[in-house]
Amino acid sequence: MGRAGRGLRITAWTSGAVGAVLLVGPVALFGSGYTTAQVGGSAMEPTYSIGERVLLERAGADDVRRGDVVLYREPERYQGLAVLSRVIGVGGDRVAQEPGAPVTVNGKPLTETYVKDGDPSGMPVRYDVEVPEGRLFVLGDHRANARDSRSFLDDRSGTVPAATVLARIPHDRTGLVGLGVAMLLGLLLGVTALVSGIAARGARHRSRTAYAPPTPAAWHA
Repeated sequence: MGRAGRGLRITAWTSGAVGAVLLVGPVALFGSGYTTAQVGGSAMEPTYSIGERVLLERAGADDVRRGDVVLYREPERYQGLAVLSRVIGVGGDRVAQEPGAPVTVNGKPLTETYVKDGDPSGMPVRYDVEVPEGRLFVLGDHRANARDSRSFLDDRSGTVPAATVLARIPHDRTGLVGLGVAMLLGLLLGVTALVSGIAARGARHRSRTAYAPPTPAAWHA
């Protein structure tokens, strides 16, 4: 095999190995760090609609912040089903609201541009609660049609354990873009390996043909 053929073979092996790593690695990271869920109700409209599939990053209690949209499962509520809600208050916060007025957290009114019809109240409920440590006060974005912390005010102020959070909507998708770029590069390297391999086989075949020994002349009596 000539230099060109050896070079193509090396390119094929190298591109194939690196491409495989770039394809398999991001797939494994995505599977361990992210998940998806289908929205089953209207409590988070207009942000998320019924039937919409949302991408979530796996998260624990220590990862949750005010304003996060989280997927959680509270065994004592919703028949054990996972629910999507927005975190309004965390441990130590004081959350309050008067009917028709904005929600306040630690005395400061929230600007909630995401709520349906611009109505942060949605129903004539008055509450003023302090969120226990390790728990969350959650509300839906469709305040008139959400069965959230306001519906369980007599049970630990309607809060849910932060430990019940399964995942959250990612704030920054830079990591996902990086995974996508790595997978695309891996795919391109895989194609390069395939093309180089085919070219190397062709070069080897041509080399054998070029240096084939001549057929001995026939002997005549």
